[in-house]
Amino acid sequence: MLARACGLASSGVTLASLPADVDSASESVSIESLARAVGADAEAVETRYAGVDAMVRGAAPALVRVRVGASKGVEEDARRGWLVLLRSGRRSVVALGPNLVTRRVSHRDLAAVLRSEHESGLASRVDEVIANAGLRPSAQRRARTAVLREWLRDATIGDVWLLRASGETPLRRAAWRAGLPQRLATIIGAHAVQYSLLLAAWYVIGRGALEGRLESAWLLAWLLLLLTLVPFRMLTTWAQGTFAIGAGQLLKRRLLRGAMRLEPDEIRHCGAGQWLATVMESEAVEFLALSGGFLALAALVELALAVVVLGSGAGGGTAIALFLLWVALAGVAIVRFTLRLGRWMSHRLAMTHDLVEQMVGHRTRLAQQDPRHWHADEDEALDRYHGESRAMDRASVWVAPIAPRGWVAIGLATLAPSFVDGRATPAQLAVGAGGVLLGYLALARLASGMSYLASAFVAWRRVRPLFRAASRSMRPMEPRLAGAERGRRTSPQGQERRPVLEMRDVRFAYAGRGGEPVLRGCDLTIRDGERILVEGPSGGGKSTLVSILTGLREPDSGSLLLGGLDRTTLGGETWRSRVVSAAQFHENHVFTGTLAFNLLMGRAWPPRQGDLEDAETLCRELGLGPLLDRMPSGLQTIVGETGWQLSHGERSRLFIARALLQDADVVVLDESFAALDPASLRRAVDCVIARSRSLVTIAHP
Repeated sequence: MLARACGLASSGVTLASLPADVDSASESVSIESLARAVGADAEAVETRYAGVDAMVRGAAPALVRVRVGASKGVEEDARRGWLVLLRSGRRSVVALGPNLVTRRVSHRDLAAVLRSEHESGLASRVDEVIANAGLRPSAQRRARTAVLREWLRDATIGDVWLLRASGETPLRRAAWRAGLPQRLATIIGAHAVQYSLLLAAWYVIGRGALEGRLESAWLLAWLLLLLTLVPFRMLTTWAQGTFAIGAGQLLKRRLLRGAMRLEPDEIRHCGAGQWLATVMESEAVEFLALSGGFLALAALVELALAVVVLGSGAGGGTAIALFLLWVALAGVAIVRFTLRLGRWMSHRLAMTHDLVEQMVGHRTRLAQQDPRHWHADEDEALDRYHGESRAMDRASVWVAPIAPRGWVAIGLATLAPSFVDGRATPAQLAVGAGGVLLGYLALARLASGMSYLASAFVAWRRVRPLFRAASRSMRPMEPRLAGAERGRRTSPQGQERRPVLEMRDVRFAYAGRGGEPVLRGCDLTIRDGERILVEGPSGGGKSTLVSILTGLREPDSGSLLLGGLDRTTLGGETWRSRVVSAAQFHENHVFTGTLAFNLLMGRAWPPRQGDLEDAETLCRELGLGPLLDRMPSGLQTIVGETGWQLSHGERSRLFIARALLQDADVVVLDESFAALDPASLRRAVDCVIARSRSLVTIAHP
């Protein structure tokens, strides 16, 4: 009902078509699966105690699970209930009742309901503290709020699911739900009215001037027409702004979703420079498409009105025919310019890619490449770039300067016969000249808009793979299975350890490599508490084995079971939470954020105080204590490419700690000890063995 009320439900969805609910142990996943069934996305969110107010203001549409009766202090009488939030206002949210009647709930009341479950156990203690403090009655409420905020600063408030449009929704339907067609129609209509009023104003003042008398009534009418333009100009500007915000949000959401849907191999096959170029082009698509689109729409309205004015002037049908022919020729010039622009942009982005790659590897180049060869390929690339630039500039001349100005010469030539033989009146000549000038302005605006759109189209060709990846659907059985949550499982004393992860007759081959399998007939059983060492030469398939064990790749044949269930049954999220890995150094990354974020990114975020304590303890066990002591802010120090510089060995131990902190059933370390000195290696191995439940270590012989 929430999806229907917000316009997010797909057409044809009925209650009978929804999947059956599962038990409360996997309730959040049940909501996510139900949302996907109706054509929307539901995201479970949580926040700190102090951030509840901000979350309430921006949550709707959302489902909120609340505890009814907990505020009375009678725990056994408390029960779970739901709040269905439709939309948010400045001070209140609109909620949907069980009888489908909407009601307004203030932000303060809703935040109090969400906090009540945490406050109920502390209410009596806080009241006692406030009473003993001897505060004035007017200050007691503020003091109570401050004390609760301090005591509950680490409390996490969840049970909130945000409902949003699905990334798999077709773009046309998503744009309609966002109201973009309506805003576009408003832009076109407001601009047409605005331009018509401007022409009417010029008609009024021009008629008075040509008749040789300007009466006060005509001047007043002219002034009123100009004043009437103001609200329509404001309406046009407002509609353009709201349309740009909505379209930009839709585009960025799609691109982000597409980036998260890319397969690891798709990312690996492109360098840092190519991805930087893609990011640059995605930003250009939004700016250029919106700017060019607004200009082109305005130009089309002005072209239509210019045709009307030309038909009313001295040129008549001849002027209209020549004008339409000139517009068609301008279109041909724009197409030619677009082709040249595409070639020029390809060379420009290729140079950007090469520059970024050389900057990333500049130390290797300085140490190993002969300086005489540093610029061997750059001169050739610059020469091609200059050639394409000249060709593009020549093509742009026909679009920007020649197309509008050429029409002025042709338009005035159509008025010349009427002016010479005296058949046309001065008013007709004035109207015809005005039509020529209007056509000039419309063509100039069209040339500018189409230049932007041509650049956006060329940029779009590079961004399109990301956009298309957003429509890739997740597996239909992706939600976690009830009872499949991770937890410590030990076999009874005296019994054989139970299998945790089993691989039977697995075969895998990379596409495009002639079909030769990397893994063939692979069998592996990992039992609870086992420590397994996998050795092999480079290129022997060790990393491929890791990617299959962790669920990043699927085998071509054979079976892979975790706790007796396959990945389709468990869902990718559960599989990745129970089998974690520290990938090879070149495939792992330290993000530009705090050390705490890089360590705890596999856990819930923001972290609890206990999570931070676990992370610091583990780091010291791995020998990173001196690093923490040197860091100005400890775990809260910014690390990564632009922050605190970590050595190769420190990064390796950070990756190990990141995997161990996820508390998984199976930990897979892919050559994670290769960069450690003997003392650090011994310490890290002891820590990993003590901390992991089941361990698989990949190493060279």
